[in-house]
Amino acid sequence: MLENGVSGVVKTEIRDGLAILTIDNPPVNALGIDVRRGLSQAIENVSKDTQVRAVVITCAGRTFISGADIREFGKPFQPPGLTDVISQIDGCNKPVIAAIHGVALGGGLEVALGCHFRIATKDAKLGLPEVRLGLLPGAGGTQRLPRAVGPELAVRMIVSGEPISAAAALNSGLIDEIVDGSAATGGETFARTILAEETPIRRLRDDDSKLLAARNDRTIFAEAVAAVNKKNRGLEAPVAAADAVGWSLDLPFDEALTRESDAFLKLMNGDQSKAQRYAFFAERDAAKIVDLPAGTEPRRVATVAIIGAGTMGGGIAMSFANAGVPVTLIELAQEPLDHGLNIIRKNYEATAARSGLSADWVSERLNLIKGAVGLAEAKDADLVVEAVYETMAVKLDVFKKLDQLAKPGAVLATNTSFLDINKIGAATKRPQDVIGLHFFSPANVMRLCEIVRGYETAPDVLATGLAVARRIGKVPVVVGVCHGFVGNRMLMVRGKQADKLLLEGVLPQQLDAVITKFGMPMGPFAMLDLAGLDIGWRSRKDRGEISEIEDALCEAGRFGQKTGKGYYRYEQGSRSPLPDTEVENLITNTWARRGLKRRAVSDDEILDRILYPMINEGARILEEGIAARAGDIDVVWLYGYGWPIHRGGPMYYADEIGLARVAERLSYQSAIDGDASLRPNSLLSRLASSGQTFASFIRSRDH
Repeated sequence: MLENGVSGVVKTEIRDGLAILTIDNPPVNALGIDVRRGLSQAIENVSKDTQVRAVVITCAGRTFISGADIREFGKPFQPPGLTDVISQIDGCNKPVIAAIHGVALGGGLEVALGCHFRIATKDAKLGLPEVRLGLLPGAGGTQRLPRAVGPELAVRMIVSGEPISAAAALNSGLIDEIVDGSAATGGETFARTILAEETPIRRLRDDDSKLLAARNDRTIFAEAVAAVNKKNRGLEAPVAAADAVGWSLDLPFDEALTRESDAFLKLMNGDQSKAQRYAFFAERDAAKIVDLPAGTEPRRVATVAIIGAGTMGGGIAMSFANAGVPVTLIELAQEPLDHGLNIIRKNYEATAARSGLSADWVSERLNLIKGAVGLAEAKDADLVVEAVYETMAVKLDVFKKLDQLAKPGAVLATNTSFLDINKIGAATKRPQDVIGLHFFSPANVMRLCEIVRGYETAPDVLATGLAVARRIGKVPVVVGVCHGFVGNRMLMVRGKQADKLLLEGVLPQQLDAVITKFGMPMGPFAMLDLAGLDIGWRSRKDRGEISEIEDALCEAGRFGQKTGKGYYRYEQGSRSPLPDTEVENLITNTWARRGLKRRAVSDDEILDRILYPMINEGARILEEGIAARAGDIDVVWLYGYGWPIHRGGPMYYADEIGLARVAERLSYQSAIDGDASLRPNSLLSRLASSGQTFASFIRSRDH
C-alpha cells in the first residue's frame, strides 16, 4: 500500500515488510521544515506498523540530502529540530538503512549517521562541510562520525569540510556497502539481506569501539587536530569543531550532544558565521546575470585552444585538463611550447608526489593537453583563450589573426588583466564573439574567473563564459570594461596607499604584518615580490608613471623572489620574506632627499588607510555599473585575492563597520593629504547619509 507523509515531500511505500521512505524536495532535498516534519511523522508511523520489519530512507532526484536549508538560519525555530528527528530514527525499533546517491552533506550525512546502516552508489560523496559556513555539525555529526570512522578521520573530515568518496567511506566504515544501480533498489536488497541474516541493529551512539585507541593515547587525536588546523588561522569554526570531536573521547554521548548544540548556536549567532553565510549566497548570486535575456543558452564548447604556453596559458590548460576537458596549447615556436609543456609536467608530478597520486593520474591529465605550433591550430576550436604577453599591441595582433582563422561562431576570449576588451573586440569583424576570461595566477589553483563583457559581447557568449568557468571549477563573476576591471582596479588603489605610507615612515614589514593580522594570506609588499616587481615597473614605464621607491628597487635589480631580493630578501630556496637593511636604507634616504619627517603610524591607521580607499573604489565600480552587486565585488576579493572569508569581503566589511565611519575617515584623510581621489564617492556618501548599505544597492549594467 502507498501512504503519503503529512508534508507531501516524504512519501512512504510499504512492500513485503519494507517501508521505503522517499524524500522528494527539489532541487537538492534540503532539510527544510516540511522534510523534517514529514520524516518525523513517517518514522513514527512505520515504528507502530506491525507489517514493517525494516525501513529504507532514500531520495528522489539527482542526490541524497544535500544538507540543512540555510534559508532558515536566523529565522524563528520551527519544530521538530533535526537533532530530534535523527534521535527518532536512531531510536526506531526496526533497522533503518540510509540509501545514498549523489551527495550526503551536512545534515544529510547526519541523518545517515542516525540510521543503523548506510549503503551508497559508487559515485556518491559524503561529508560535513559546515565549517565553510562558519559552523560545526549541530545534529550529532561531531559525535556519531568519530564512532563510525574513528576520531582522526572524523576531525579531518569535519575541520576541512572536504567530502570523501564512496570507496573511502566503505574503507573507513562510514558505509556498509557500495551498490550498483539505484540507491533505492540497493537499499531494499541490503535490508532484506540483514533481515534474513538477523543482523543486529548498530546504533553509533552506543558503539565506542573506534574511540578506544585515542582515549588510551590522546597524542593520536592531538596530532590529527594539529595537522588539519594548520591553515585555519583566525577562523573560529574549525577550532570549535575539533573541540567538539574531542568531546566524543571525554563525555557521555548525550552530554556531548548538548554541548555540540550549544556550540553550533554560538557560532551561528557570531560575526564570522554571518560573514561566511553571506559569502556563500554572494557566490551563488554572482553566477546570476541580472540583465541576461530569459532563455539564453550557452554555445556548445567541445574543443578548446589556448594561445600562449607561458605561466598563465599553462595554468589555464591545466584547469581544463583537471576538469577532463581536452585542450590544444599553442605557441608560435617549438622551443617555448616545449618549455611550457615541461613546466606543466613538473607541476603535475609535484602534485602527485605531494598527494600520493599515481603516475597514471599524471598521464591522464597530460594526455588531455596537446601541444601545437602556429595560430592555425586554433581553427577548429569552439573556444579560443588568448593568454599572451599583457600589451595591447601583441593582443590586437593575435585577435586580428584569429579573426581570419577561427571558425564562425567560435568564442574568442582574452585573459587580459587590465586591457580594454572593447578595443580588442573591435580588432575583429565579430566583436559579439569576444569576451574576457580573466584567470588569476596560478590559474590551475585560483578559483576566481572574472567574466569581462564588452559592449558588443553577445548574450549567449556571456552565458558561455559562465558555463565554461563553472565547468572547470572556477567561481565566475561578471564584470564590465574598465582599466583593471574589479579586482586589479581596487588593488591599484591599495598599492597607491601603501606607497604613501612608506613615504610617511612605515616600513614594508610593518604594513604587511597589519594586513596579514587582518587575515590576508600576505601583505602588499610580499605579494609584489611574489609576482615580480619588474612587471609593474615595465607597465609604469609604458604609462609614463613612477613609484619612487619601487622603481629604485627595480633599478637596483631587486625584482622580488625571482632574484632573491625585492622589498625583502630571500634565502636560497626559501620563499619566506626577511626584512632587509638595504631596503630600509633606501627608504630612509628617500625621506631625507625629499625633506620628509618620519612619524610613528599606528596599526589601526595603516589598516584604515589601506582598506577604506579600496572600499571607496568599490563604490565607484558599483555606481559605474562595472559590477552589478556589492556581493560580486566581495566574491572577486574572496576568491582572487585571499580576502579572509570570515570578514565577508571589502563591501560587506564596510557595511559591518558602518558606511558613515568609512566616509568620515576618507573625508579626513582627503583633507590631510590634499588628495581629491580619497573623497567619498557620491554613492558611498549617499548611502552613508541615509543609513543604507552596499548590500541594498543593485544596479544592472547600462549598455
